[in-house]
Amino acid sequence: MEINIPDVVAEVTTIFEEYEAALISNNVNILDELFWHSPYTIRYGVNENLYGYEAIVAFRKARGKVNLDRVLMNTVITTYGRDFATVNTEFQCQETGKVGRQSQAWMRTSVVSIQLLAFSYQLLNIFKKLLRLAEDIFFISFNYPWRLILF
Repeated sequence: MEINIPDVVAEVTTIFEEYEAALISNNVNILDELFWHSPYTIRYGVNENLYGYEAIVAFRKARGKVNLDRVLMNTVITTYGRDFATVNTEFQCQETGKVGRQSQAWMRTSVVSIQLLAFSYQLLNIFKKLLRLAEDIFFISFNYPWRLILF
């Protein structure tokens, strides 16, 4: 098994940065999309332990808007082959100054990369609805091939 293949590290770095931006801006739609839609997904929080994708989604909806501004420190991304990675980081909350840490496990759930040339807005919307249906049926994502499985 190859550790830290450069292009895979770059992929995971990008998706982790997207996750972090979604977290800070409380973009629940992106956060929900990034988590693996599975009962095996786990999220250990500061005051809660969540088991399964549905519990994580319910938590996010109930939490509402909170100030999650933070500075990351000592972030380490390690990839194992092409389809599994861990991200570990420390962070300092901007509002309180408290320091915390976060560990994530990511796995690739799809190797599909789709580029779409749409001739009309209506055709694009129909195609997007079909992609979402495929995601729901097959637990794959065409926007984010990486899924967060442990947080």
